[in-house]
Amino acid sequence: MSTTGEQARQAAAIAQSATVQTPLRRFLSDFFESKVATAAVAVFAIILFIAIFAPWISPQNPYDLMVVDVMDSRMPPGEKSLTGMTFVLGSDGAGRDMLSAIFYGLRTSLGVGVMSGIIALGIGMAVGLAAAYFGGRTDTLIMRVVDLQLSFPAILIALILLSILGKGVDKIIIALVIAQWAYYARTVRGSALVERSKEYIEAATCLALSHRRIVFRHLLPNVLPPLIVVGTLQTAHAISLEATLSFLGVGLPQTEPSLGLLISNGFEYMLSGKYWISFFPGVALLITIVSINLVGDQLRDVLNPRLER
Repeated sequence: MSTTGEQARQAAAIAQSATVQTPLRRFLSDFFESKVATAAVAVFAIILFIAIFAPWISPQNPYDLMVVDVMDSRMPPGEKSLTGMTFVLGSDGAGRDMLSAIFYGLRTSLGVGVMSGIIALGIGMAVGLAAAYFGGRTDTLIMRVVDLQLSFPAILIALILLSILGKGVDKIIIALVIAQWAYYARTVRGSALVERSKEYIEAATCLALSHRRIVFRHLLPNVLPPLIVVGTLQTAHAISLEATLSFLGVGLPQTEPSLGLLISNGFEYMLSGKYWISFFPGVALLITIVSINLVGDQLRDVLNPRLER
């Protein structure tokens, strides 16, 4: 009799521990179930750490003219400078340490990508929610503007804007925001339309709740999962766009560190055998974009209820 009672208590304890599992713990358990996603998060965490603490962990400040020596230009990986410092990844045409330049370039590229993504997400979210909630002519007008913008490649829009605005970090952020907000607006509008027709929104409307409360307390939380996924993937897209624009010479000025500029600076030396000037920044850019995309793919699988195992 006591054995049966002990087994019942153990079963009840197991059931209780399963029922009190928080949504955050369940989300983390599902997310880190994939070894690829776990590795991608670890890699991106390292990249983020490097980008944040680049001024303190870099061997030198590659953009300080008092430190850089032109006599150290185009040194291969492993060579020592005239001052005795070892260029682990070599030096570029201006004598800058490539490892330090990549650290600073990651800082700028991630900053531009994340900042433009956050601003574009906020604008697109507001526009998409307004189109789905109010409908009618508001929805028609907004979606015609979105369709018109999405009919052009994002890089073409950014090129046109930068040709007008000029070079600079603030200019490229503005260009990327204008080039990307329509993606967020379409995503939010599609998810919000599905939620708009559900019973809880109709009940809130019948209770005469304010539009702001319905949108921010009931509608917005239910459209966040797909928005998070799109935001992650679009951040990687923004980083690649910034690198492409800087490589073409219309993004950031030469005085600003950027992975695209580093690749561009070494492009002319590729045929002469100085591969490291473009190769290592390209590898850093590739790893950054791939890690963010892998995290976004795993978020999509975890946050999509249709794919729940």
